[in-house]
Amino acid sequence: MDQMRGTFGAFDTDEIDVVEDEPAHSSADDAPPPAIGQDERRMQVRAYNFWAGLLDERSFPSIEDLDPDLLPDFGPHSVLLDFSHGIEDPRIGYLGPKLAAECDAAEMDIDRLSDVPSRSLLSRITDHYMQILANQAPIGFEAEFVNQRGATILYRGILLPFSSDDETIDFIFGVINWKEMADSHSADELLLEIDQALDSPLAVSRRAADGLTDWADGPGTPAAVDSEPVPHKDLPAPTFGLSHVERPADDEDVLDLDEVAFPQAPDNADMALGDWLAVAREMARAARASEDRTRAALYEAVSRAHDFALAAAREPADFAALLEDAGIAMQDRAPMTPVVKLVFGADYDKTRLTEYAAVLSLAQREGIPQGALAGYLGNAEGGLKGVVAAERAHRRAASGVPQDERPRGPRLAIARKLRALAPQDFTALSDRGEEFALVMIRRTEAGEVVVLGEVPGNTPLIEKAARELIG
Repeated sequence: MDQMRGTFGAFDTDEIDVVEDEPAHSSADDAPPPAIGQDERRMQVRAYNFWAGLLDERSFPSIEDLDPDLLPDFGPHSVLLDFSHGIEDPRIGYLGPKLAAECDAAEMDIDRLSDVPSRSLLSRITDHYMQILANQAPIGFEAEFVNQRGATILYRGILLPFSSDDETIDFIFGVINWKEMADSHSADELLLEIDQALDSPLAVSRRAADGLTDWADGPGTPAAVDSEPVPHKDLPAPTFGLSHVERPADDEDVLDLDEVAFPQAPDNADMALGDWLAVAREMARAARASEDRTRAALYEAVSRAHDFALAAAREPADFAALLEDAGIAMQDRAPMTPVVKLVFGADYDKTRLTEYAAVLSLAQREGIPQGALAGYLGNAEGGLKGVVAAERAHRRAASGVPQDERPRGPRLAIARKLRALAPQDFTALSDRGEEFALVMIRRTEAGEVVVLGEVPGNTPLIEKAARELIG
């Protein structure tokens, strides 16, 4: 089963592009498969911080500043792809020894990506590197697959763009971690041994009762022991743990909503404000565990946060006490931000928190009742992103900012370079090439439309632009 997930919330940055509403979600930030933990996350964080430290006000770090041999922390787990001679089959400029060993490529002469062994971990990178060319920003990913040895591998990685001219991404530096899951046969044998051990009479043996000591009036005294056993029906049912459903090893990013274990809320009539918060937090954790950007789970988590917000409005004193205990300040201008911080965590990705707070603001303004926001998001045009855009448009209109005065266009550094390009005429475009291509124009202050040039050979970017054009 290949499962691709998007963002690393721990980076606390807006530089990593995540496409929230693509069907393959993703989105999100932000939790890896169970076997991949915080140590593996930190490797990607360190790699990203290294990349960001090389930017120096440029669009992309210079490839001349990269030497993987001087990066013992994550260099052995890395690969450098060279696209300067074409994007279809990039050259491999560097292959870390640990990554090469995992791919059974340590003794091979590998020059291009097509040379790596099929179904090896390195072969999976083709599923991801086209995104970085389309999004022009670092890409984080997680997935699992069955490798060339028949083992199920969980892997987590980040792809970082580099350039030789600060204009074109012609190198990609990837850092990848992986862990091998136990095969189903070994897992079944282990469970069988555990069941047999639990069924054995020897496993239920009891120690003989110790004689009373000088502390006879303590917990061991007969008077302290209930003479009547507590009936089983009076014992609370355990609520910890989520059900786990095995999936076939080769299914690609197919979301079965029946497999997402959503926590069940207790009876609303008996719920205090702390109960609403606990349910919302449990749903937030379930959304992460079921897959970072699974939209159904994410929408349900945001919906439970809205339920908590409505309950908090009915009990402002208790809400203020919860905020004080968590060290979170009230925000009059953004009243929903403390709510999402309580639910998702104050250290959660700030961009996501801002988006979720915008959704809750719209939900309260529209009077969406408790339990109904998930359905609203599922039916809304554009999903969660569309609702966020609608709420921001409402705020701009309420503040009196004209629609045409919104900031538009690329980043300032890129805009300066585009303005420096010499204008062209359509006749300068070659009549040879693919049927569909992108041509960038610029509207000057004098009202003239000039051609800046053609963007050749970038199919993902063409498809993305086509979707915008087709509507």
